[in-house]
Amino acid sequence: MANTTHDHPVYVIGGGPGGLAAAAALRERGVQVVVLEKSGSVGASWRGHYDRLRLHTTRRLSGLPGLPIPRSFGRWVSRDNVVRYLERYAEFHELEVVTGVEVSRIDPAPGGGWLLHATGGRELTGSAVVVATGYNHTPYVPEWPGRDTYTGELTHAAHYRNPRPYEGKDVLVVGTGNTGAEIAVDLVEGGASRVRLAVRTVPHIVRRSTAGWPAQATGILVRRLPVGLVDRAGDLMCRIAVPDLSARGLPRPATGLYSRVKEGAIPVQDVGLVGAVKRGAVQPVAAVESFDGDKAVLADGTRISPQAVIVATGYRRALDGLVGHLGVLDGRGRPVVHGARTPPKAPGLYFTGFTNPISGMLRELAIDARKIAKSIAAADRAARPASA
Repeated sequence: MANTTHDHPVYVIGGGPGGLAAAAALRERGVQVVVLEKSGSVGASWRGHYDRLRLHTTRRLSGLPGLPIPRSFGRWVSRDNVVRYLERYAEFHELEVVTGVEVSRIDPAPGGGWLLHATGGRELTGSAVVVATGYNHTPYVPEWPGRDTYTGELTHAAHYRNPRPYEGKDVLVVGTGNTGAEIAVDLVEGGASRVRLAVRTVPHIVRRSTAGWPAQATGILVRRLPVGLVDRAGDLMCRIAVPDLSARGLPRPATGLYSRVKEGAIPVQDVGLVGAVKRGAVQPVAAVESFDGDKAVLADGTRISPQAVIVATGYRRALDGLVGHLGVLDGRGRPVVHGARTPPKAPGLYFTGFTNPISGMLRELAIDARKIAKSIAAADRAARPASA
């Protein structure tokens, strides 16, 4: 008789918002689920973010299934309160979270389901697996020529906490996503003597809210509309809401806002960058091409000598070792499916949190969690033998 898998738990890999949401939704449907978290606590990535970080999405639209974020946390929830919420979420739903366990590889189990190879030689068999290791998993630093010769301090934004170590220093921030933009403003407000922002691709900048209407709500409304239509509307709104900073080195983007979103680039929400660039406190400069001793060589040939470089060039999903051998990743190392769908070659393997939606990451994680739970619960019922 072939082995069955319905008596094995569902394993969720990752104890961040996506993993906890999926586990709670599964538990609500009566599915046995275990969360495996490699660090010592839930919400590890949020604990490591910089001090001033707040959600760029509203509290009301960022809650996970079954537990709203408390009103007392305010409209734009702080990093520390996100952590408190995730801790409370795991307790409220009585989730089984096993910390200190890192899964290194997932293989099909001989009798069906999935075999997880984990810390300490563990081999765990799950009826299904939800991979929720996160969009921001492994810090990425470009292999710039001469990078190892740079004599100043070079650090990835993942290790930046606050501006105190940079007070009185000349700092170059590389990367104009939300993280780079916010760190640049933080450095200015924290007393850095000079702050430059290296720009490879000019970002779209939007107001976090306009007359009380959050940018996230607009993102939700337009995400199903034709790309060209949203591009045109976005260009008009940006021209109304954001001043032309071309004279300060930050021209308007040549490509449409939603076209860029479809390529994976989320607009920068303005939390002070526009004002800082306008008054010259943050100076946009060309992209970094290489390093030479104490010099950073820019794409326009300029050579500058910052005392410190903070690299905000993003993260890699780092899924190759875990599932790369299963044929479930695209050419950029991202899952070919997410949410309720499983790859044709890997039924029962789910992914959540590997997109960067304009409608808000936490909102989409909540939606995905419910879809995943519904799919797994249906498969679990189908796998159980009929009662006599």
